[in-house]
Amino acid sequence: MSEGQAASPAPVLTRHEVVVLLVDDQAMVAEAVRRMLAPEAGIAYHAIQDPTKALQTALSLKPTIILQDLVMPEVDGLALLKFYRAHPKLKDVPVIVLSTREEPQTKAEAFALGASDYLVKLPDRIELIARIRHHSQGYIHLLERNEAYQALLKSQQILAKQIARAAQYVLSLLPAPLPEGAVRTDWTYEPSAELGGDSFGYHWLDAEHFAVYLLDVCDHGVGPALLSVSVLNLLRSGNLPQVDFRRPAEVLAALNRAFPMEEQNDLYFTIWYGVWNRSTNLLTYASGGHPPALLLAPGGELTELRTSNPMIGGFTDISFSEASLPVAPGSKLYVFSDGIYEVSLKDGGMWDLEGLKAGLRDKDGTGVAPEALYNRIMDLHGSRELEDDFSLVRLSLGTE
Repeated sequence: MSEGQAASPAPVLTRHEVVVLLVDDQAMVAEAVRRMLAPEAGIAYHAIQDPTKALQTALSLKPTIILQDLVMPEVDGLALLKFYRAHPKLKDVPVIVLSTREEPQTKAEAFALGASDYLVKLPDRIELIARIRHHSQGYIHLLERNEAYQALLKSQQILAKQIARAAQYVLSLLPAPLPEGAVRTDWTYEPSAELGGDSFGYHWLDAEHFAVYLLDVCDHGVGPALLSVSVLNLLRSGNLPQVDFRRPAEVLAALNRAFPMEEQNDLYFTIWYGVWNRSTNLLTYASGGHPPALLLAPGGELTELRTSNPMIGGFTDISFSEASLPVAPGSKLYVFSDGIYEVSLKDGGMWDLEGLKAGLRDKDGTGVAPEALYNRIMDLHGSRELEDDFSLVRLSLGTE
């Protein structure tokens, strides 16, 4: 949804007028052309008789078209045509060659050197004006296209910097891995080029209960990232009034009340929230429109953990359900967003949830580390660039 990201303002293009530069050593020709163009609105006319000053004058005036005589003293008109086409600031300026004769060989040579048109002087006034406007308009369109491209490039560079800063901010809020204790954690987070709105966290609620949560805001960009951070901070601080954070269903219901999508630029999010009790080894969890977490038992049995709740923020006045199951000590819990399994593969296939489930097991049946799984998926994808954030948290439960 585009509402989650501010649109870049449309570029303001330079207003270009038609600017004619005549290079002809005959004053009478310059005066004749001036009289032809004088009644025309929106055409600025300039003429020089010294061909040695043609390049310098063209660079200064920035004409939209050059009328170039062929036969002149000191510098030949075809030689000047070569100089125009060799100069980076003049190479695209239309050049109409003016000649006293209709010579096929000369005409062919002029076009081969980059002439835009060829007229026998003095041409009919109506025809000259029509050709001047036609070629100038094409060149002005080229200038406007180049300006728009440069403005777009600058806008994209600014947006890329904003996204990079937002990604670093999200990364700074993620919890440090826990290498020892009753719960051990490791994770991999790789934001997509457009930043997909993922974030996650975990912490002890008290001496017995450990909470883990991962959320994914719809859309991409800075707006979804900010909403993700807002939710993450609420969960980390426990700042949801009258909510028992040991009850996942209560947490999801409170988040649904706190973040209605109509108050969040039509953004909603999905979430998986679980609480493990170290005394009973009971894992209680709830998911709101989110992919299932995967529980890998020490013997290799894999269980999907998901509840049939909707996404957060989309519906009001609804109840949320939760579920529980006992966890064997040493089990591995994988919590993730859909960015780690909705991945196109270089062979044309798709890395899906079934592929992920198969890929989680090492040869001995134990769970693979998040970083190793990320590297494997990147190899299958054929690139380090993904369309969505890659967020994967692994918890080893009851490892003391």
